[in-house]
Amino acid sequence: MAPEKKSSVDDFSTNGSGHFCKLPHGSEEEMVSAGGGRNKLAYCVTDIPPWYLCILLGIQHCLTAFGGLIAIPLILSQALCLQHDPLTQGYLISTIFFVSGLCTLLQVTFGVRLPILQGGTFTLLAPSLAMLSMSEWKCPAWTQNATLVNTSSPAFIEVWQRRMRELQGSIMVGSCFQILVGFSGLIGLFMRFIGPLTIAPTISLIGLSLFDSAGASAGNHWGVSAMTTVLIIIFSQYLRDTSIPFPAYSKAKNFHSAKMYIFQILPVLLGITLSWLICYLLTTYEVLPSHPEKYGYQARTDLKGDVIAQAPWFRLPYPGQWGVPTVSLAGVFGILAGVTSSMVESVGDYHACARLSGATPPPKHAINRGVGMEGVGCLLAGIWGTGNGTTSYSENVGALGITKVGSRMVIVASGILMVIMGAFGKIGAIFTTIPSPVIGGMFLVMFGVISAAGVSNLQYADMNSSRNIFIFGFSMFTGLAIPNWILKNPSAIATGRLVELDHVLQVLLTTSMFVGGFFGFVLDNTIPGSKRERGLEAWNEAHLENPDNLPESQTVYDLPFGLSSCFSSSFTSTWVKWVHYLPFCPPTKSTSQEQSPLATEKDARMPDPPQITIGTAL
Repeated sequence: MAPEKKSSVDDFSTNGSGHFCKLPHGSEEEMVSAGGGRNKLAYCVTDIPPWYLCILLGIQHCLTAFGGLIAIPLILSQALCLQHDPLTQGYLISTIFFVSGLCTLLQVTFGVRLPILQGGTFTLLAPSLAMLSMSEWKCPAWTQNATLVNTSSPAFIEVWQRRMRELQGSIMVGSCFQILVGFSGLIGLFMRFIGPLTIAPTISLIGLSLFDSAGASAGNHWGVSAMTTVLIIIFSQYLRDTSIPFPAYSKAKNFHSAKMYIFQILPVLLGITLSWLICYLLTTYEVLPSHPEKYGYQARTDLKGDVIAQAPWFRLPYPGQWGVPTVSLAGVFGILAGVTSSMVESVGDYHACARLSGATPPPKHAINRGVGMEGVGCLLAGIWGTGNGTTSYSENVGALGITKVGSRMVIVASGILMVIMGAFGKIGAIFTTIPSPVIGGMFLVMFGVISAAGVSNLQYADMNSSRNIFIFGFSMFTGLAIPNWILKNPSAIATGRLVELDHVLQVLLTTSMFVGGFFGFVLDNTIPGSKRERGLEAWNEAHLENPDNLPESQTVYDLPFGLSSCFSSSFTSTWVKWVHYLPFCPPTKSTSQEQSPLATEKDARMPDPPQITIGTAL
């Protein structure tokens, strides 16, 4: 790593004049704040900012990821019959924080080694909800009545833990597939057959399939949910270029003010916090109804009772905390559909992250290692019992361009902070007091952006082609129609012989992203069409650019702790040098200097992994 830079807070503000790194060509348009120095970085990927900047920016990355980290456990809690158990919801939030921080440290250290944060993924949420919607996993009627629920009773605990263990086992088995695909190098083979017309319906249907959950939460008080939505829209769209002066200190200027684009960085968090505060005031002054049967009661902030007082100050999540995981064939196949989408999304995030952090495009061995390490992260998430997996967060990739700080040490600080936050039970309990209409308002924005991000991948394809219009339209419509019909007719799938096959088909056919992605994949690879018409040429060209070779980024993707130099040294025994043939290990130094993996003529002919921009970096 490069020696520590002596720079000030101004290095990542608009009026800074410190030493900057030059971004690779073409990255200035990627989520960079308005003002001077749009094409420069205060710190490149291998630089080490001062410790106080690492902590400050690490906290910011944690806050940026809060939306997804909090939303996933709250959505799952309804399917797990936990809507009336806020204390356990707090435990789930603490667990996903802890595991996300742990997986972030593993990814930055041993994985792709880019400054990219790991967290829960919505791609696994859809198949999880599809599995829990089956008749045998539907919540008993008495768990829907708060007066009948005794959260400490063994019967209630077994109800939700049984469902959680089933999710854990399916995620653990599905993660083994991702580990195999990553570390074996098969990810490149998969990418050759996946284009815009496969990704667009898959990603779009992730958001569209969750409209019912968003509407149910927002419908508890449309006024509060509309307020939350409007605030997020105002902050993220209308005020995004508005800077706020913050106090700063530097040796050159002493104490002074520095501008930061706070609305562009944290619009979701600001919108939720402000709505949360307003609901608290309306609850304190008894503006909101206090009777459970009246409309608007769900917007109160005192519904969870004394959950914050009940939550322990320190609670360290541990593997198997909900019991021994169980496995079902139906759950595994559903999770595999989500894992595949997560892998494709992450490959695009790696390329975007490299461009925004001052590194060359990631070579194949780094991509293989990154995807494999995400599989390890999903395995750990299953072992710990988050009810979800992990993936790279596009929101934090966008934050790199905003802050102009691409150092991976900042993400290391974020990982450590998330681990610490996950160990304090009161932090998770605080977030469970957010009223459901506020969460619903956030869902309206987040799920809408995810859907639009999927559609945006069609920019690579020729949408004047009737072929492409047919494939996309058919995939989207069947991805909505078939799951909706299966949910309304759960007994329609009955082979009469194999119950396990019935369960597998029901989970897959009620997962919108699988249905739409399957039809998009099959039709795009079987209906005749040129590469230009299918969008594969423009899709690949997005990553075949040859950016400036930065001296600081030549060793970005090497193994940590000097392992790469150790393996390539002349005195290394021959029986150790076989590691260079592994698809996740960097090549020898001579080979890497002679040819670049993205610049050789051979690689120029090979389809490169696509870049998928999931625009949830509001």
